[in-house]
Amino acid sequence: METHDHPAIVWDEIIGFLVTMIGVPAGWGWIVAGFILFRFFDIAKPWPIKFIDSHVQGGLGIILDDLLAGIYGLGILHLVAFILE
Repeated sequence: METHDHPAIVWDEIIGFLVTMIGVPAGWGWIVAGFILFRFFDIAKPWPIKFIDSHVQGGLGIILDDLLAGIYGLGILHLVAFILE
């Protein structure tokens, strides 16, 4: 499609969000928090997400940056769940 990460293809986003939600307590609040956290890390691209996004070419790089954003979101959600319980 002649572009690095075509906006019409969202499989990478779905995978990243689903990773964020692994083992998180049920409820709309957790879903919204997970979505916000995933999008934050996907947009902000903290290290090493930014490095991977710019240095790993092709589909692997596109998937990996969202996968890592999902892992960051997953960690934060589980930390919050641990603190609240």
